[in-house]
Amino acid sequence: MTLGSAGSSVVVPRNFRLLEELERGEKGIGDGTVSYGMDDGDDIYMRSWTGTIIGPHNTVHEGRIYQLKLFCDKDYPEKPPSVRFHSRINMTCVNHETGVVSVEPKKFGLLANWQREYSMEDILTQLKKEMAAPHNRKLVQPPEGTYF
Repeated sequence: MTLGSAGSSVVVPRNFRLLEELERGEKGIGDGTVSYGMDDGDDIYMRSWTGTIIGPHNTVHEGRIYQLKLFCDKDYPEKPPSVRFHSRINMTCVNHETGVVSVEPKKFGLLANWQREYSMEDILTQLKKEMAAPHNRKLVQPPEGTYF
């Protein structure tokens, strides 16, 4: 996020940006089917996060609760966080062995084409949309309650 006018801009420091995201994530987003927060409130670097997505209606994911781990390295938000499903899921953009969300443009473009303005909220919301995409909405899923 940059602030400024008349051609000048100020880059918001990483920790301010993450504090802003923490506040948004804890309030719940939109219809409440996507949320996120810090794993460890004592982590002053705000690196480790947990996200939750409730599967979209009219898909094999409907009503399922998926947990994800997001890790914001020191380069965040210049570079995307690493994103990994903790809950087992079968999606074309998720590694079936590790749960890691792909950074390949054809699999999950948001991470591949990362921009500083994007947020963890954007990632989780886009993953929920990806669950409802024609190539993912009917894929056979692992048993509920299993983890990577």
